[in-house]
Amino acid sequence: MLGERRVSAAGLVMAFNPDEPHDGQSAVHDGYRYRMLHLGEDLARETLDDAAPGRAGLPLFATPVVDDRALVRYVARLHAAVAKNPPRLVVEERLTAAVLALTRRASTRSALLRESQGRTDLAAMARARGMLRQRFVENIGADELARVAGCSRFTLYRGFRAAYGFAPSDYQRDLRLRRARTLLAEGTAPSTAAVEAGFSDQAHLTRWFTRTYGVTPAAYRMALQRES
Repeated sequence: MLGERRVSAAGLVMAFNPDEPHDGQSAVHDGYRYRMLHLGEDLARETLDDAAPGRAGLPLFATPVVDDRALVRYVARLHAAVAKNPPRLVVEERLTAAVLALTRRASTRSALLRESQGRTDLAAMARARGMLRQRFVENIGADELARVAGCSRFTLYRGFRAAYGFAPSDYQRDLRLRRARTLLAEGTAPSTAAVEAGFSDQAHLTRWFTRTYGVTPAAYRMALQRES
């Protein structure tokens, strides 16, 4: 509130309403660091309208300092995504998750967002999966994928997870990893395999290939060459 002083610390989230004046300074002599995301009003409203039955309006925060570990994880994951320039689906999924978490866990409008009920439309999810299979190398956006499925982005996220066990972005990455593995087995250089499989560069491929298969692309390629 105007004129009030609040203290934030590591592991907390600060959320300000639109046009709410604020400033800040360090509470300790050693200074401080923080990460910031500016979510435009139109972007937040569009995300909530897509998820809520009817117009949900903008989230309003009664207090600027929120102590919620789950919320911290959602916001941190979104910040990490926008900082690393990953596929659009990753950013858009994390944006939706962060906006909904802010609204549900910190906003005075949390009651407007109800968990959706009903069965998953498996045919719709299959259409989305088919598009990802055909065009996994492309930087597909959530809007395009939702149009193919014939549902909202929010319904797509929830339904895809319910039908296949993971998010559309995870499925797209798995398809890219499988393609990269095939190319490496054929003797393709890791840098070329990364581009042809849809990764931004060799480092991007190496990070996910190692995390998934426990070995670098170069080592995987070399091991297959030795066996042959």
